[in-house]
Amino acid sequence: MTVIVRDFQPSDAEAWTRVRRTSVPWMVATPEQILHDRAHAHPAQHYRLLVAEEDGAIIGTAQAGIAHESPEPGQGFVTPHTLPGRTGRGAGALLLRTAEEHLCRAGATVVYAWALDTPESLGFARARGYLPRRSAHFQRLDLARGPLPLRQDVPAGVELRPGSDFASDPRPLFEADAEVTADEPGDITTALDDYEHWLANTWRHPAFDQRLTSVAVVDGEVAAFSAASTDGERTYLSAMTGTRRAFQGRGLAKLTKNDSLHRARAAGYTDAYTSNDAGNGPMLAINEWFGYTICATEVRHVRTL
Repeated sequence: MTVIVRDFQPSDAEAWTRVRRTSVPWMVATPEQILHDRAHAHPAQHYRLLVAEEDGAIIGTAQAGIAHESPEPGQGFVTPHTLPGRTGRGAGALLLRTAEEHLCRAGATVVYAWALDTPESLGFARARGYLPRRSAHFQRLDLARGPLPLRQDVPAGVELRPGSDFASDPRPLFEADAEVTADEPGDITTALDDYEHWLANTWRHPAFDQRLTSVAVVDGEVAAFSAASTDGERTYLSAMTGTRRAFQGRGLAKLTKNDSLHRARAAGYTDAYTSNDAGNGPMLAINEWFGYTICATEVRHVRTL
């Protein structure tokens, strides 16, 4: 049995999706999504997709690139996944090494990678020179059978609108996303300043659901939002929920997320997922209030090249 690693081809999209859905079911993965990401990657990202193949079957995948939206240069990332039951064949190590070589040529000085908080995954990362940093909790909510908090009364002066209402001019959502993203805790800081890139990779992304995204508007200004990603079948993911600085402390994040979840359930979605930095106590508390329970934890690791 020989494992090889090669570049992703469009014909691999279905197999890629199967690996992702099996390895990390708490993430939204569709063939359309991976093809879109590949087609619209920013040149400065040096985005590369890899697959590990054994006897003609794809058993692993990896995404690698440069965090080009970070003000700090040389921040590389890689996300390798191997099908459960097909580990121990060298696929993960070969994917990782190939990605590191690519990132080194692209100018990366450090590489960040997520590893599941399990002895096997943590040991894999440690053996390859990666040091643990911060962790993130993935949480699941049973939309089909679990209870949801009742819809809240919308405070005076606040208007709840679906993201699709901004189709003619989504720039206010871009500005809100940029501000909230800048405040998001993490190892790699992100500065969203390219509106056209945001339009292609967020607003028009096939996984982004404009209809199920909820926006709180105060005096005509976007104050808070809960962005929704879906697979078009059963999986709903809260991609980002946040409140702009001037409107914090008014419960608007909880209001928008509750509205989005109720509409997702009405649309037939059965599994809701979200994730938060382990140190983000306020959002973890909000998600517990909704009924989310932790289903997995990942630890971000870093290696200096």
